[in-house]
Amino acid sequence: MQPQKSLFAVKSYEDVCADGEAGEYKLKRILGPFNLLALGIGAIIGAGLFSLTGVAAGENAGPAVVLSFIIAAIGCGLAGLCYSELASMIPVSGSAYTYAQATMGELVAWIIGWDLVLEYAIGAATVSVSWSRHLVELFDSLGMTLHAIVPIAGVPVNFGAIFVIIAISVLLMRGIAGSAKANMAIVVVKVAIVLTVIGVGVFFVKTANYVPFIPANTGHFGEFGISGIFRAAGIIFFAYIGFDAISTTSQEAKNPQKDMVWGIMGSLAICTILYIAFSLVLVGMVNYQALRGDSAPTATAINMTPFPILKVLVKFGIVAGQTSVILVMLLGQSRVFRAMSADRLLPKFFSDIHPVWRTPWRSNLLFMVFVSLFSGFIPISVLGEMTSIGTLLAFIIVCFGVMVLRRTRPDLPRPFKTPWVPLVPIAGIIVCLAMMVSLGIETWIRLIVWLLIGFAVYFGYSRRQRGPAAVVQAAA
Repeated sequence: MQPQKSLFAVKSYEDVCADGEAGEYKLKRILGPFNLLALGIGAIIGAGLFSLTGVAAGENAGPAVVLSFIIAAIGCGLAGLCYSELASMIPVSGSAYTYAQATMGELVAWIIGWDLVLEYAIGAATVSVSWSRHLVELFDSLGMTLHAIVPIAGVPVNFGAIFVIIAISVLLMRGIAGSAKANMAIVVVKVAIVLTVIGVGVFFVKTANYVPFIPANTGHFGEFGISGIFRAAGIIFFAYIGFDAISTTSQEAKNPQKDMVWGIMGSLAICTILYIAFSLVLVGMVNYQALRGDSAPTATAINMTPFPILKVLVKFGIVAGQTSVILVMLLGQSRVFRAMSADRLLPKFFSDIHPVWRTPWRSNLLFMVFVSLFSGFIPISVLGEMTSIGTLLAFIIVCFGVMVLRRTRPDLPRPFKTPWVPLVPIAGIIVCLAMMVSLGIETWIRLIVWLLIGFAVYFGYSRRQRGPAAVVQAAA
């Protein structure tokens, strides 16, 4: 057993990079810039684009929901700039976990790594349940019947959700190349559908629906007016979640120093433009007051056109969009877990790379079972908003990590530098912290319970299995 080190001891930049390239843990570098860009778009554009827009417009911002998308994009952009610097500097899988190891020490790294594991697991499970429901609706629109939920001994089991988790997990285990190609094809399809809806819908826009652009506040915070715009921004922020998963694939990028920035910032820029255009058309076609309580605002808008085929295309786009979201979440999840295992904070069993597929297949296998159980037996209402709070916590740590490394290791090569440090990281921390505070108490309770379980694992197991003989520096 190795001697105990400080809870806040950090792994040096050199050791982080060396461990990532060690033969035992090395992944196959096969992802090019367009693969990374597609991964980002695949993770960001999901059902949120087709549902959250109407909710935010009808209940909070009115036509000014367009401004809410811009505000949310600014918050994500601030964090994205910080992610880009660290991802280009530290081309190793693990995302915020790895960055925390090199900046704030093992305990902070464990907290965010443990948090990200739950974030991606709950996120993938939640989306898979929604995917199953929308697949049934797609079959119905085609005149076919599909039963995704079947009772077994009186217990409803969502076989549709289980199926998609198993199918995507197997695809990920077989290799990142096949997964990237599948994701690229899905992204092309769903972006084409989004552009079709925008292109057709613009001809049915009524300018009267934009008046008033910012409805007067009702007297309650968050119900229209300026406060409504910001409340809507907090809701819409969740539609941007996913670009951070790109950083978990740094070790599989051909040229991470350049391509990670392209993938992170490029996907954010493209999705922001699509979101703004989509929301502008939606509130122009349907008066915002008619969107209140509408769980399918896109279908409502499409019903106003003489093209019923668009309804089928939208449902197909939602299914396709959610498929790629699940793929990227399961991909990111296994890479974070693998990085923690490679540091001996979790059993080495999970960091072993398949000799042929060159993937952390055992991590994929573990989460295939774990997430399938959540997907198949727990209703979507119980799965909650854990994805959002976990992502925001990761954003804060990454923003803080940029400032720490600028101070402790100013000599390190930075292929991409976050501009205006420390202003940009501080602004990112403030925006993300404000969104975390706005989340419900139930979400905070679930996060705290999960972190307490994590502390039990860390102090009961991980502290006794400290990583391989790596040079560890005491944090300043």
